[in-house]
Amino acid sequence: MAISIGGDSTNKPMSDINTTPLVDVMLVLLIIFLIAVPVVVQNIKLKLPDVRFDPTTTKPENVSLSIRGDGNGGCEIYWNRTKVSSEELLDKAVAKLKLEIARQGGPNAPDVELPEAHIRGDVDTPYKCVGGAIFQMQQAGFAKVGFISEPPAGGGVVRL
Repeated sequence: MAISIGGDSTNKPMSDINTTPLVDVMLVLLIIFLIAVPVVVQNIKLKLPDVRFDPTTTKPENVSLSIRGDGNGGCEIYWNRTKVSSEELLDKAVAKLKLEIARQGGPNAPDVELPEAHIRGDVDTPYKCVGGAIFQMQQAGFAKVGFISEPPAGGGVVRL
């Protein structure tokens, strides 16, 4: 409560709010944020690629893997439609590459075209399952490991 002396003969207490300290604090905070925000936000200018869903040409020599979680933290991996374990996946992948290289004339033959691995993963599959399958296929010697997904409704380019 403030006391005013003199002037008015009505003895009313002064009830006006002094806004000067509030404005001072707000201006200081504004200056602090104007200086701090560019320091905190570190952004490197990049041109991100456009994501296109080009149809995949499936060749008979390509390997189709389907992966899903089993609900208990484990993984189910299917080579075409046959369920395989992690060890069987590696063995089958090595055998598939050896067979394909031999079919094309051996490792020194010109224009040897290695098969690709196409992975389809369920939406709820833990990443360790997909990552483990990618690792096994790369360890076996597959140079191209790709993902099969559904294009967005309406087609076109999707910006991420």
